[in-house]
Amino acid sequence: MTIINRHANPLDITGVLFDLDGTLVDTAPDLVNALNLALIEHGYPTKSLEQVRDAASNGSLALVNAAQPSLSDDNKALIQQALLTHYARVNGEHAVLFDGIAALLDYLELHQIPFGVVTNKAARFARPLLAKLNLVSLMPAIISGDSTYYSKPNAAPMLLAAQQLKCAPTSVLYVGDARRDLEAAQNSKMLGGIAMWGYLAQSDDPITWPQDFIFNCPEEIIALLKQSNPNI
Repeated sequence: MTIINRHANPLDITGVLFDLDGTLVDTAPDLVNALNLALIEHGYPTKSLEQVRDAASNGSLALVNAAQPSLSDDNKALIQQALLTHYARVNGEHAVLFDGIAALLDYLELHQIPFGVVTNKAARFARPLLAKLNLVSLMPAIISGDSTYYSKPNAAPMLLAAQQLKCAPTSVLYVGDARRDLEAAQNSKMLGGIAMWGYLAQSDDPITWPQDFIFNCPEEIIALLKQSNPNI
């Protein structure tokens, strides 16, 4: 774990929020499955998980662009709509928590540190996925891309989540794997941590993102929480 010390006072983390795709849950297998079903439907060759996995954090259109970058915008839109239709059916079939996340959530629950999700994924996909993973009842805050008028990197969904956690934004740690996640944390005055196990592309340069922490694995978040709250 790398700590970027931008705080005059000791850390006091009272709540934790996560991005969903590429941070909390490995959703790429389901997303790429839906993409391939859409490509087949429109007569295009399929893509392997490895070829387009890095685009999975950036939404359905990013996946289409990764698979067929030279198509017209109209044709991309057709494939995108087919992808979303197929994804509604396969959502959660192969998605799993990233290694170490279950232990992290257990730690948060044991020590009564409230946690939740802020994602740009639409609620019609995010909530069923979290329900399949038996996480909905554990999270006082589940904010989707359509929960507020603006989505990340705007502060609006972040502040709503902090309100639902009943935590001051400045005491909330937000963990994500994309620049917009860290910009959203910065815009809402939360602590921002990069999930290096997520869907980072080779072209990404996360060290240039606004950040307070760089986490190589979820276990490092537990270590930070122990450091922040030594009495629990």
